[in-house]
Amino acid sequence: MLTPLSQSKQPIGIFDSGVGGLTVLNAIRELLPNEDLLYLGDTARVPYGTKSRASVVNYALQASHYLYHQGIKLLVIACNTATAAALTSLQQHYHPVPVIGVIEPGAMTAANMTQNGHVGVIATESTIQSKAYEHALHRHNPSLTISSQACPLFVPLVEEGWLNGPVVEQIITHYLQPIFQHPDNTPDCLVLGCTHFPLLRKAIQNVIGEKVTIIDSAHTTADLVQQHLTEQGLLNPQINKGNLRILMTDLPTRFMRTANLFLDSDETANAVIEQVDLVQQGYELAEQD
Repeated sequence: MLTPLSQSKQPIGIFDSGVGGLTVLNAIRELLPNEDLLYLGDTARVPYGTKSRASVVNYALQASHYLYHQGIKLLVIACNTATAAALTSLQQHYHPVPVIGVIEPGAMTAANMTQNGHVGVIATESTIQSKAYEHALHRHNPSLTISSQACPLFVPLVEEGWLNGPVVEQIITHYLQPIFQHPDNTPDCLVLGCTHFPLLRKAIQNVIGEKVTIIDSAHTTADLVQQHLTEQGLLNPQINKGNLRILMTDLPTRFMRTANLFLDSDETANAVIEQVDLVQQGYELAEQD
């Protein structure tokens, strides 16, 4: 059995369907720079949003199983689609290793911060259709008004490096206009319900104005990770900056090119980068109910 000290020195595991979860990794790195981080991007099967729920749960179980056997002390699901579909299954399957998703922290923060009781949520189509944010927000405050909007072009914008400028703001305006078209009935908080979206934060703020508070679920998730590790006495005691190991399930070339939009170049230069095959290594699991 691991002692609390040896357990505290284990890495934090983070997984996503691709590169978007690197915003969560970045937020955790900023908040907890001395933690060792192990990131797995399931790039061979991205995007999860077009897959069935059963497939997403199975993929999430495979990725988590791999990270679990690397000796992690906490698992972060840095993917909204996987969180909506598989959080409960993973929490049951890997107990007592804590599993944190990206939906609940952002919803809780928005429910606590809104002054007018109206919260906007933008995400991918699959996340919006799942109503996962609506359910999470209403768990914290059943009286909230929620305006949700799918923004399918935001992910390709980010992955192509289009983060600002008139064209980007025109696209943002196109998607957000339905939520903010009535000045007397608009959200005062906007949840970024996709881990790619924080890279568009400045452009989004330019479009919606400074009076609307943007809730970045990457940072709210990092806050919850810090809170949990502190409460459990599992913060890494090392003084030096933690190691970063990045795993992916497809060739690393495109992944790393896009990763440079999310991470500091020194971070990627010093990271250990590997390609893994989850199925060939025996992590073929059935859905757990």
